[in-house]
Amino acid sequence: MSNALCRTDDTVLLIVDVQERLLPAIHDGEAVVDRCLRLATAAGTLGVPVLGTEQYPQGLGPNVPALRALCADTFTKRHFAATAEPGFLDWLPACRSVVLAGCEAHVCVLQTAIGLLEHDIEVKLVADAVGSRDPRNRDLALQRLRDYGADVVGTEMVLFEWLHTSAHPAFRTVSRLIR
Repeated sequence: MSNALCRTDDTVLLIVDVQERLLPAIHDGEAVVDRCLRLATAAGTLGVPVLGTEQYPQGLGPNVPALRALCADTFTKRHFAATAEPGFLDWLPACRSVVLAGCEAHVCVLQTAIGLLEHDIEVKLVADAVGSRDPRNRDLALQRLRDYGADVVGTEMVLFEWLHTSAHPAFRTVSRLIR
C-alpha cells in the first residue's frame, strides 16, 4: 500500500460501471455521477488518462453519456473484477497507480480494486465517487479495501493533490470544479 499523494504522472482514472439502468438504484447516484464527472474533467485537463468499464451493457445499458464522453475508451466486461476479464490488463495503460471510482462499491469496484492491488498497482479509491444500492454495502467495501491496501481518498483530495500547488497553470480551471 502506498499512502503517497495522488500524482498525475503514471496514473490512470478508471470509472467503473456508472451505467444508465443501474444508476437509479444506487444510493445518492446523482452525487456519484457528479463526482465522477468532476474527476474525469480534471483528469482530462491535467493529462491523466480517463477510462471506463461497462458491466454487460446489453442488460445494464451504457455508462451515463456525459461520463462516457469524457472517457478515452470504455472496456466491456462480464466479470465483476475487470482484472479477471481477458484482455483488460493489456488494455489498461502501464501505470503505477489507478484512481478508482464508480459502481457498485461492494461488487465491481471492490473486485477490480483487489485485482489491481494483486497486480501491484496502487489503488486510490475515491470514497465519495463510489456507490452501492445500500450505503451499508458501500461502507463495508470501503473498509475492506482500506484493510486490503487501497488508499481511500475523496474527490477534493485527488484534485488538489493532482494540482500540487496553487501556482499550477490549471489551478483556476480545476478549483472551479469544486465550487
